[in-house]
Amino acid sequence: MFSCRSRTRIEAVRSVVLRWFCAALVTGIAAAVLAQPQDQRSAGNGQQTQPPPEAGGPNSDIGPYAIPKKKEEPPPPPPSKPKRIEGMGDYSIQVNVPLVEVPVSVTTKDGQFISSLKKENFRVYEDGVPQTVSNFNVSEAPITAVLLVEFAYIHYQFTIETLQASYSFVQSLKPEDWIAVTSYDMKPDILVDFTQDKRAVLGALNSLRIPGFSETNVFDALYDTLDRMDRIEGHKYVILIGSGYDSFSRIKLNQIYQKVKSTKDVTIFTVSTGWTLREYCDLRNCVDRTRGMGIPVTQIDYLQADNQLRTFSHMTGGRFYQPRFQGEYAGIFKEIAGDIRNQYSLAYHPTNPKLDGTYRKLKVEVVAADGGPLQVHDQKGKNVKYDINAREGYTAKHVVE
Repeated sequence: MFSCRSRTRIEAVRSVVLRWFCAALVTGIAAAVLAQPQDQRSAGNGQQTQPPPEAGGPNSDIGPYAIPKKKEEPPPPPPSKPKRIEGMGDYSIQVNVPLVEVPVSVTTKDGQFISSLKKENFRVYEDGVPQTVSNFNVSEAPITAVLLVEFAYIHYQFTIETLQASYSFVQSLKPEDWIAVTSYDMKPDILVDFTQDKRAVLGALNSLRIPGFSETNVFDALYDTLDRMDRIEGHKYVILIGSGYDSFSRIKLNQIYQKVKSTKDVTIFTVSTGWTLREYCDLRNCVDRTRGMGIPVTQIDYLQADNQLRTFSHMTGGRFYQPRFQGEYAGIFKEIAGDIRNQYSLAYHPTNPKLDGTYRKLKVEVVAADGGPLQVHDQKGKNVKYDINAREGYTAKHVVE
C-alpha cells in the first residue's frame, strides 16, 4: 500500500500530464485548421468572399463593394465639317446689318389712298444708291399718336380754331387707337397719357378754358414730345395743331430739326391755325404787342412759322395743312386718318452697313410693273395725279468700337 505522501505525489504528476495533453491537443487542432485551403474555410461558414464578376467595386475587410458597372454608350459622332474649297482659308464672318423701315403713303390729289400697288412698284434709294426691299405689307393699323395743341393767350380766334380742330381729330378716332394729349404755352403740359378712352381725351380738351401765358414755345414742346415718344416701340404720330410761331424756346431751330431727323419711327402732321385773322390783320396792320384785339407778330413771322411746320411734316413723311375755314377740319382729319391707317410698309437692309450715326437721305419712287412711269386712272379712265409721302431720311445708329 502506498502511503499518503506517495498518493499526493502521484496526483500532482497526473495533473501536470493532463495539462500538457490538453495544450498539445488544442495546438494540433489549430494547425490542422490553418492548413486547410481558403475556399474550404469559406465553405465551412457559408459566406463568399470573392465578388461576383458584375460587382465592380474593390474589396474591403468585410467583403466587396457591390457597385454596378455602367453601360458602355457609343461615343457621339464627330461634328460634320463643311466642304473646304481649295485655295480658301477657314474664316468666320458675322454681319449685323440693321433693318430700315419706311412707311409710305400714296394718295391721289383729293386724298384717296391707292391700295393696288405691289412690292414691284416701289423703288427705294438711300443717298442715291438703290436698295432691295425685303419686307413689304399694307394694312389698316390702329393709331398711336400724341395730340400736341397750342394753348396760349395770343388771340381768342387762335384758341377757338385750335380747340375745334382738336375736337374734329378726336371724332375720327377708333376704339383701338391710343392717344395722348399735350398742350403747350411756356412749357408742355401732359393733359392725359396714352389711353383708348375717347371720353378721357375729350375731358382733357374740355379742361382748356382760359390760357395762362402768351408764350408759344413750340420748339421746346415738340422736342419734349419726341423725346418721350422715342421710348415707345412701333411707329408713332404727332398731330401738331397751332400757329407754329415760337416765342423764346430754349431749343433753337437747328436743334429741333436735328431732333426730328434723329427720332425714328415718328411721322408729324401739322395743322396751322389763325389764317383768316392773319390775313385780316395783314391788310389792316392790326399787330398788337399787348395781346389784345390784334395779333402779336407780323404776317412775315407767321409765314416763317408755316414754313417750320411744313418742314417738320416733310422731314417725317407727314403733311402740312393750312385751313382757311373751320368747315375744312373734318375733311382734313379724315384725310390724316386715312394716311395713317392705310400705309405701305417697306423695309430693307442698307447697302451701307456702317453704324456711324450719319444722316442718310431717302427717296421713294413708284413705277409700273415694267419699270416705266406709273399711270393711275379714275373711274372715267382719266389720268390722276398722285402724291408719295415718305420721310426724307433717317439717322443711322452710332456704335463706338
